[in-house]
Amino acid sequence: MKTFRILAAAMLLIAPSAASAAEKPHILYIVADDLGWQDVGFHGAKDIPTPNLDKLAAEGMRLERFYVQPMCTPTRAALMTGRYPFRYGLQTIVIPSKGTYGLDTEEHTLPQVLKDAGYQTEMIGKWHLGHADHKYWPRQRGFDYHYGAVLGEIDYFTHSAHDVLDWQRDNKPVEEEGYVTQLLGADAVKRIKAHDSAKPLFLYLAFTAPHSPYQAPDDYLKRYQGDGDETRRAYAGQIMCMDDEIGKVLAALEETGMRKDTLIVFHSDNGGTRNAALTGESKVKSVPCDNGPLKGGKGQLYEGGTLVPAFANWPGHVAAGETKELIHIVDMLPTLAGLAGAPTDGCKPLDGIDVWPAVSAGKPSGRSEIVYNVEPFRGAVREGDWKLFWRATLPSAIELYHLADDPNETTNLAVQHPDKVGKFRARIEQLAAESAKPLFMETAVQAVFSGIFGPAPIPTEIDPSTMEP
Repeated sequence: MKTFRILAAAMLLIAPSAASAAEKPHILYIVADDLGWQDVGFHGAKDIPTPNLDKLAAEGMRLERFYVQPMCTPTRAALMTGRYPFRYGLQTIVIPSKGTYGLDTEEHTLPQVLKDAGYQTEMIGKWHLGHADHKYWPRQRGFDYHYGAVLGEIDYFTHSAHDVLDWQRDNKPVEEEGYVTQLLGADAVKRIKAHDSAKPLFLYLAFTAPHSPYQAPDDYLKRYQGDGDETRRAYAGQIMCMDDEIGKVLAALEETGMRKDTLIVFHSDNGGTRNAALTGESKVKSVPCDNGPLKGGKGQLYEGGTLVPAFANWPGHVAAGETKELIHIVDMLPTLAGLAGAPTDGCKPLDGIDVWPAVSAGKPSGRSEIVYNVEPFRGAVREGDWKLFWRATLPSAIELYHLADDPNETTNLAVQHPDKVGKFRARIEQLAAESAKPLFMETAVQAVFSGIFGPAPIPTEIDPSTMEP
């Protein structure tokens, strides 16, 4: 009898942790690349059908004030760290092909946080947080598995950049045929079907679509019904293909019985490109992205470069609707960690906060400030409905907008509100004083002599000392 009571007491002590483990959701985190605000059906695209994304958005919470950084590398760094990129030197531009730097290895990443909570962590797709040294690669930063590219831009059919193959599985080069978006989707389906659903899964599915080069399979080019030029046709094909692959991934979740236990998050890494010089290293005839009424695009601190299509979907846990609560990409690490019951003690001080009440039910997010970015030559900050953009380089500019009345930033109110201008400038100066020097600028100095683009220094031999234990 005494033995039974001891065992019963032990079971009571064990039960709470077992229940918590069972409640950890699977997480499918999908990121599109350079997707325009108005290039999905749920934001009004008329020439690009996205039925799978539209259904997920309609049945989930549309995050209509979801902010990211204005370019790829900074956004992905903010997601991985829960910290603004200016804190570790990744705030300016992206890591170029010849760049030898990466995300600071002292930063504790999102997959490491989730792995500590018992998650299987897998990444399929584009990394762009360091490629010249294996210590920067996904497998060394907390992912149990990686398949895809480590650079920012590759050919969709040859899987190469500057004639250098950038296609790997678990740090080893892979030579295979196929269209990148379809290969990524197929691998996600395969990994989901092979996964033991008793173990929580974090699957980061980072498509290269619809980033340049604008290439799509012939059947998708034929499906395009719009009146745009050939670049718009290819861009639309890329998005339609991505949507189809997301549909196949959803089907795999349903088939395995995992769908009801899976939180899906979707967003773009920055706004759609409106400047041909910022489409990437490919030469393009025109820019195909549509940001609708939003001002600017990729690379800019206006809304068109930083406000992106986004939603969350989890049946029974995320209400259907939309929220205009402020959310920043840095909030996703603490939010997902909170759902997973994962401590963030190993992280450096977070800029993000847990915004699950806003994501799940449209309740207040707790965030009033958005730091668009702070660089030596420019910065932008939002507090409530007010936003200041400051370009410090000549010709300098100060622009103040009231976004509730003027979401498309058409009327500069800086002259009328000098007190607000002074307050915002002081905040940007404070953040600038806390900033690390942009690593890109050091590379740019070298580029004056050697050229910043060209064959990428992707290592092909594995250094055992860089592998995780």
